[in-house]
Amino acid sequence: MTAAPADGLSLAVSGPEAAALADAGDGNLVLRAARAYAAQHRVAVGAALHLTKNLPVASGIGGGSSDAAATLRALAVLWGLPLDDAAMRIAASLGADIPACLDGRPLWLGGVGDRLLPLPGLPPLGVVLANPRRALPTASVFRARRGAFTTAAPPRVAPRSATALIGLLRPCRNDLAEAAIGLVPEIAAVLDRLAALPGTCLSRMSGSGATCFALFAERRAAEDAAAALAAAEPGWWVKAGALLSAPVPLRPAGASP
Repeated sequence: MTAAPADGLSLAVSGPEAAALADAGDGNLVLRAARAYAAQHRVAVGAALHLTKNLPVASGIGGGSSDAAATLRALAVLWGLPLDDAAMRIAASLGADIPACLDGRPLWLGGVGDRLLPLPGLPPLGVVLANPRRALPTASVFRARRGAFTTAAPPRVAPRSATALIGLLRPCRNDLAEAAIGLVPEIAAVLDRLAALPGTCLSRMSGSGATCFALFAERRAAEDAAAALAAAEPGWWVKAGALLSAPVPLRPAGASP
């Protein structure tokens, strides 16, 4: 996400996943976040926003939420405004997971995303994300699920090692997985493939799906596993990376938050 000085608010979108946003129009979360932030601070100037869309839409990994959060962060630098409690309220009004994206550091989340507990950092585990190229709107998954949600207390001690984090996560489940698999059965195949990759320590569905993830002891192992999976499933979206170990810094206007 970049922001440059302009008379009015505008948004241009490019990147490998840009076509999926072609019909979003003024309902795009980026423009909604920008307008709300400008109204909050009575900003008279505008901004030319440019989004490079790299994450699939409706994929359960907070792509739209991180776009909105990046917009607020970019505009804070461009307009010289604070990212304060008012910005957090704007974020929460647009989506339950946008405050966590705006915070930009490792967190334990509770409630509907309104309880944020900072963590000192996560172990440098590698991660593979895989999506069968099936868009799955979050609202559809919530409508399909039944039963109560699992409740969990925050960790008493922050996990500082890969072993500790995997041990903390292993008993956890994704309460949306059953409903998501009912809507997109391919998710079960993705989970099976991730669990079978060499070096996988843990695999689960991400958010409301259909993206799933696998954790690895180190990033290189994740990159090797992702390359093998992408070659075997060329129709899937597959990426490798690492867990966030430090806060995401603000960058000067024109840079990518």
